[in-house]
Parts: sequence; structure tokens; C-alpha cells
Amino acid sequence: MPYAERRPSRDSGAGVACVWTRFGDTTPTRVLPDACADVIWHRETGELWLAGPDTTAKLSSPLPGTLVAIRYPSLRPAFGIPACDLVDARVPLADLHPRAGELADRLAQTTTTADAQRVLTSALPAPADPLATELRRLATTTGDVRGMADRLNRSPRQLRRDCQAAFGYGPRMLHRVLRFSAAVSQARTGTHFGAIAADLGYADQPHLAKDVREFAGVSLSTLVGRGNLPVPRQIPE
Repeated sequence: MPYAERRPSRDSGAGVACVWTRFGDTTPTRVLPDACADVIWHRETGELWLAGPDTTAKLSSPLPGTLVAIRYPSLRPAFGIPACDLVDARVPLADLHPRAGELADRLAQTTTTADAQRVLTSALPAPADPLATELRRLATTTGDVRGMADRLNRSPRQLRRDCQAAFGYGPRMLHRVLRFSAAVSQARTGTHFGAIAADLGYADQPHLAKDVREFAGVSLSTLVGRGNLPVPRQIPE
């Protein structure tokens, strides 16, 4: 199985979405925006990098061998870095973390994927971020900045600042990205595109099609037909 993900251990903290691996597959992959950031290690070269939240799809040609990664729904708990500083970025972890070299050495000594995952999650844990969790929950259904701000007892300006720090996007963009992700997930189950548009609050099916092409660079039918997965992030140049 080229790609697999699982829930992390409790020790890694509630701020970790999942850990994932990709084995020996060099097929070009369309990496889709998902309002998350990943730290990725390539066993064969020892490369260790962070992929920030994306605003558009990235065409990635994964290196042969094994990728092991940890995914964060918000960067703040793990790194204390505003996600807006890393939007669409692929950055060597050594530029962001003072012990990245030591982590890379520990990963190189592992003999199994499970061991590498444990090293990653123990070295880069992320506590829960209640504000980010609530922002993401609200943004799954609305992009109304004033309404979200009122729900969270914040001003619209504070809300935008908090949202950009947590996810790299403002509230409206976060809503669009999450709605796009939900649309792709539904389309992969065989749901009619018109039903998806109605269920997720798009004005109509052409509105859905426009959003998908903006984020993915291809039509929804092409995207689903190729079975692209929003997973491994491209190694930095």
C-alpha cells in the first residue's frame, strides 16, 4: 500500500492530526490544500522538512523510498510560528527548529516505520489548541467573519489575526479550503456533483466547479478520476 495514515499516540498531544507514510511510489501526486502543515522525513536521503499550508495544489514527484510524516492542523502549538509565515512554503526543518539535526540523527537510527513515527511524534508533540479547534469547526460551515467573531467573543480583526496565525488563511479562505476538501471527499464516494454543491452551500454546481479548478488546477471529475490524494508534501528545492 503506497500511502497509509493513522491517528497518533496520546503522547504526541491533541494538536497532531495524524502520522502518515508513503512507500516507494514515485508517481506524480497532486497535493491539495487542506489547511494543515506537515513535517516530513525521507529515509533514504535523511532530508527533513516542513510543508506549510497550501493555497493551491502542488504537483509533487515524491522521491523513491520511504516518507514518514506528522501532520498538524495548526502550527502554533508545535512550533510557535504563525502559519501565515509559511503559506505555500517547503522549508528545511533546520531553519525552524534548533534540534532538527539531532532529530534527523535519531530518525536515521530507526529500523522500522513505526519506530520513525514514534521518534517524530515524541520529538515534535503539539498540545491542543482550543481556539484553532473551534475556528476550524466553525469554518467548516461558514465564512462569515462577523458571525464567527461574535461566536468567539472577538473582533473581526482579532479573528482574522488568530486565523492567519493558526492556519495561514483568513476565515473566508479557511472556509473555502475546508469546503473544497469536503467536496473532494464526497466526490470520491460517488456522490453527484450537484448534490455536493447543494449540501456544502455552493450557489450551484458551476460555483463548485470554479472553486475546485481554482484550488486543484483541474476539474472535479478529473481530480476524482485520477485518485489524487492530499498527502505527501514536496521536498524543498
